Amino acid sequence: MADDSSVANVASRYAQALFDLATEQNQVAAVESDLKSLKAAIADSKDLRTLLASPAFSAEDKAKGLAGIAAKARFNATTKKALGLIAANGRASALAAVIDAFAKLSADARGAVSAEVTTAIQLTAAQSKGVAAALRQALGKDPEITTRVDPAILGGIKVKVGSRLFDASLKSKLDSLKFALKRA
Repeated sequence: MADDSSVANVASRYAQALFDLATEQNQVAAVESDLKSLKAAIADSKDLRTLLASPAFSAEDKAKGLAGIAAKARFNATTKKALGLIAANGRASALAAVIDAFAKLSADARGAVSAEVTTAIQLTAAQSKGVAAALRQALGKDPEITTRVDPAILGGIKVKVGSRLFDASLKSKLDSLKFALKRA
């Protein structure tokens, strides 16, 4: 548990420094776009996740890998420098947390609310609009929604806004039922 809070603490410091620099240079939107692309690449590539997390790779190797990705994706110079610094300081394993923390800082600065919606299958356009409308009504603000598909939840929906989680997934309902049956 202390390890998780340590990663979160490191991530928040790097994200805040990057956000302050991007704000000074009027490049918050560009950096945020780069980081969203990188987050998608991390989610899609097992090799990239291994590179970032494994102690078998040196900080220099991680920096080279991130620099290659940044160059190929034509990332902003500020983003490239930040990725190099994070890798050089041996913090590449915290990169996903840095990206999330930066996105939260950026959303807060815009007055937006971020929501992560997880479903077992891809939502249709009509379903996405319905979820957005329900969140808008519940939160009183327009939500910035990121969607994830996780077949492990079996059905239903999970919505995470900040530290709050609304879990109406079939898996959680079945787990609750199983727990209740064990106690009976």
